[in-house]
Amino acid sequence: MKPVNFDYARPADVGAALALLADDTLAVKIMAGGQSLGPMLNMRLVQPDLLVDIAGIEELKQVTDRPDEIVFGACITHADIEDRRVPDVTRGALPSVANGIAYRAVRNRGTVGGSLTHADPSADWISILSAVGARVTLRGPAGNRTIAVEDYMLGALEADLRPGEMLVSVTVPKLGRSARWGYYKSCRKTGEFAHAIGAFLSDPERGVSRVVIGATESRPIVVTDAQHLIGDGRAERLDRVFDSHAAAEAIAAAGMADPIDRQTHVVALRRAIERAYSA
Repeated sequence: MKPVNFDYARPADVGAALALLADDTLAVKIMAGGQSLGPMLNMRLVQPDLLVDIAGIEELKQVTDRPDEIVFGACITHADIEDRRVPDVTRGALPSVANGIAYRAVRNRGTVGGSLTHADPSADWISILSAVGARVTLRGPAGNRTIAVEDYMLGALEADLRPGEMLVSVTVPKLGRSARWGYYKSCRKTGEFAHAIGAFLSDPERGVSRVVIGATESRPIVVTDAQHLIGDGRAERLDRVFDSHAAAEAIAAAGMADPIDRQTHVVALRRAIERAYSA
């Protein structure tokens, strides 16, 4: 199957892209790396009147290093982070996760902003960026607004984009020197979608303790104060203080009813915590 006929535009800047999005008489779709959108076009799951290619916008590829955080554009690719062309402020968390996304050809083209906006529950960026407390900045007719990554995803394949808006950047806080993180995804083989994701961040210097359960049927389950699950982060072995029963209860409270599914996600979180010591 091939896509329906559509018009194509490649704006030079964000302002020009927003002007194209403002035409509410057309079904407009933004394309960055095209790794998710391309197959959807071919299967006619999306049928736009106009395709707006933002891959050539320089602002969306810029990186700004601030004292307590780093900001990078929505068109930064997975490979940019894997190869550390974007400075790593997460003690290896983002480059390590980027390295495990699909295949190198996909990582060369796929973008962080595109992945977040596609809002696939099994995707890696929505889980690890929620774990480290990242934020996204959206720009539209009313200007900029910034929200937490976990709030950007409303449900499966649904992002919090208002009419005429687009994601322009991602902000990641710099982790403390004693911060520890872990990430584990359960999948049949490299490149396949995850069946369960567990991620955590413990950063005692900043008083941050976060746990994320990803690859659910909808948005990730994010515990923003997870000391009751993994302690205060000062224990030498976090896996020894991990409370699997409390984790299972938190997952159940979030609406995951199937006991096998719950246990699979608890195990993913446990393995994330265990893997923190070799990260």
